[in-house]
Amino acid sequence: MPKSLEVWLLGQHVGSLMQVDGRLAFAYAEPWLQQAAATDGAGMALSQSLPLRPEPFDDRATRPFFAGLLPEGEQRRLVAKVLQASRQNDFALLDGIGGECAGAVTLLAPGQSPGDWPGLAAADPSAETVRWLDEPALRQLLDDMPRRPMLAGQEGLRLSLAGAQDKLPVVVQGGRIGLPLNGMPSTHILKPPIAGIDGSVFNEAFCMTLAGALKLSVAPVQIVPVAGTLVLLVQRYDRVAAGGAPQPRRLHQEDFCQALGVPPEHKYQNEGGPDLAQCFALLRRATRPSAPHVLALLDAVVFNALIGNHDAHGKNFSLLYRAEDARLAPLYDLLSTAAYPRLTDKMAMTLGGKYRFSEVMARHWGQFASEAGLSPAQVRKRVLDLARRLPGLGREILAGFDTHGYGHPVLSQIVALVEQRCALTTRRLTATNPEPEPDTAPDVPPGNYP
Repeated sequence: MPKSLEVWLLGQHVGSLMQVDGRLAFAYAEPWLQQAAATDGAGMALSQSLPLRPEPFDDRATRPFFAGLLPEGEQRRLVAKVLQASRQNDFALLDGIGGECAGAVTLLAPGQSPGDWPGLAAADPSAETVRWLDEPALRQLLDDMPRRPMLAGQEGLRLSLAGAQDKLPVVVQGGRIGLPLNGMPSTHILKPPIAGIDGSVFNEAFCMTLAGALKLSVAPVQIVPVAGTLVLLVQRYDRVAAGGAPQPRRLHQEDFCQALGVPPEHKYQNEGGPDLAQCFALLRRATRPSAPHVLALLDAVVFNALIGNHDAHGKNFSLLYRAEDARLAPLYDLLSTAAYPRLTDKMAMTLGGKYRFSEVMARHWGQFASEAGLSPAQVRKRVLDLARRLPGLGREILAGFDTHGYGHPVLSQIVALVEQRCALTTRRLTATNPEPEPDTAPDVPPGNYP
């Protein structure tokens, strides 16, 4: 028997997600299409891969966007176990946890609307829509997260974030941390240490801070002690203060895999995920004017290469939508994976056909530029500029972390690694006589990270 969930965007009903014989379908609601027609087609589509049209979308077109709202890997398996659903059943998982998702999408049962959530219209909804956590509750939360991702199944909670890492949407206000209930938008993402990745909280905080020091647009982060554990709090860029309203306002966003119609399990280029040429082409189609966003993505690609973030796949870049435009979202999930020798040295997307940074020569940067529709001279100039500035900034930020008591051995390793990569890149891009090609081993597909 067909099942359905109503899809809401920015508090408005946009369509229905259906499950028929185990397969997904999505159809826009007629009033939403009429509203778009009344504004000369300027209405917002749910995704670049789901353009406004009256005909329903089949499973192949529907699944990448909606599955892209869900946790991945072991997180997905554990959520499915708690909800007593098959891990392949996207519909059941969205039914269980698809209330507070990335962006401005909410999935509700037929007949229910966001206005039905209790407390949203109250003068002070925090008492009803946030479960504030004291120290013992925060300690219990950190203990529960590895076993119950997104705290799936807890009454009043329907929280979902993509990715394979432990994390949780939370509300942060006046030094307090709470869980958003009954439709309250979260304000931050809480990320505890990654099991088996020493210093992951310090690593990500450092890399995000370093990107910000380069004037790249990044989500604000801070390291905070929670129940005796240092965790990372990431301020959500898809939530903004709403002019004195008691809760923040959601902004719509989608990652590049969703926008390109690529299911999350294929996010790596070698598995059918986006390559850099597709990412730049997407930005040119989706943004107006596109030049500032294309240059921002170029900076992100160069930065990820120089810090050794090998996990920069299509789901780690997003489009952020406002009423007037689409833009490249601030950067997030920046982590120097190369600081951990046991993790793969293969980049998630190739640079000029090379998965290994150690094999990227001057001509590969030029090939990347041509494939991405960029000027090779412009790319060379930008790579050299960032390679010149990064080492000094890295040392300054390391000193700041030490001063504030957030030093960790991995940070010195990252600074040394950045210096080595910047020196190697500078030498290769400025050499009069090109270096010989390094010995290469067969490319092994990059794997999933914890």
